Amino acid sequence: MVDAHRTFVIVGGGLAGAKAAQTLRSEGFSGRVILIGDERDHPYERPPLSKGYLAGKEERDSVFVHETAWYASADIELHLGQPVTALNRDARSVELGDGAVIHYDKLLLATGAEPRRLDVPGTDLAGVHHLRRLAHADRLRNVLAALGRDNGHLVIAGAGWIGLEVAAAARGYGAEVTVVEPEATPLLRVIGPELGQIFTELHSDHGVRFHFGGRLTEIVGQDGMVLAVRTDDGEEHPAHDVLAAIGAAPRTALAEAAGLDIAPREQGGGIAVDASLRTSDPHIHAAGDVACAVHPLLGSRLRVEHWANALNSGPAAARAMLGQDVSYDRVPYFFSDQYDLGLEYSGWAPPGSYDQVVIRGDAGKRRFIAFWLKDRTVLAGMNVNVWDVTETVQKLIRAGRPVDPDALADPSVPLESLI
Repeated sequence: MVDAHRTFVIVGGGLAGAKAAQTLRSEGFSGRVILIGDERDHPYERPPLSKGYLAGKEERDSVFVHETAWYASADIELHLGQPVTALNRDARSVELGDGAVIHYDKLLLATGAEPRRLDVPGTDLAGVHHLRRLAHADRLRNVLAALGRDNGHLVIAGAGWIGLEVAAAARGYGAEVTVVEPEATPLLRVIGPELGQIFTELHSDHGVRFHFGGRLTEIVGQDGMVLAVRTDDGEEHPAHDVLAAIGAAPRTALAEAAGLDIAPREQGGGIAVDASLRTSDPHIHAAGDVACAVHPLLGSRLRVEHWANALNSGPAAARAMLGQDVSYDRVPYFFSDQYDLGLEYSGWAPPGSYDQVVIRGDAGKRRFIAFWLKDRTVLAGMNVNVWDVTETVQKLIRAGRPVDPDALADPSVPLESLI
């Protein structure tokens, strides 16, 4: 039986929110759990949207966190297709788009992020796409299949993880692909110039064309359809469809309007939370893409947009809401699949934070581990087509001790011996 005297509300129907609801029940919370999502679909995971589902290798049902019947069996009250339009901290209530008001004892904000929009002429044309939601992936999957059948051209603005994964999926369908990227290599702000060239070569080997050092300035169309794109260096590229893959912004409008503390832009923005994922209001926590958390291990505040953070921070926030002692110190982790290349990245090493990159293995054969070091201490590691090493890589990062770069680069030296 549900105890109606206590109500925990979760705003956000993604992985973080769904796992938080699951954790509340598994930890024995007997009060009402209300999960509110502004999409009509049940909570789902986002990696398949640019990987397996988009590429046509996975079915749509595979993306959902739980089977539909699970929510009723766990006494989780769902409000789907309903945006939260206001948060009243004094009354401890949220207001939905249909005017309904729901009171809470504890509130979790897991509102995620939204794709950044191109600010150029032509973005209102029918062939301009974003990829963040399941509905976006549904549409884009059909588009890529049609482009493949008709020898059509896809132009992707941005060579980050989403842009590259969509490029790989598009080439799998047989579409022509051009990637426009203002930096000199893909993924420059994530893995730096040392590793970016590997992804240039990977995609070039599969027929992707890159246009580096240019920004989209116009999407040219006729009769509402895309014909081409133009860049600020005067180039024009044929296009039938365009994907804007220029990053995502945390969805903080609700928190800002309610007066919660927001992290500065240089820390990634997002709702400012402490190591227990609590906001500046003790009755409100935040998790997933929208949360910018104090990280006990890394000694800084950061916002992480990847799947593993949603998977783990939702449960951590739920336990904190229950009054448990929580210190969320997971090593940031993400993975990517592109053609026959699979990788896992652990740690946090943005450009400027490291002074050395060490390669263990054969980068030319795309089978290696890369390490980013500062003062001989491992900040991050990325294993490419090398498996079952993530736990060891994360232990190296957690150890925070100097290592011998030569030993780190030598495959004959067991990684475990360096911890």
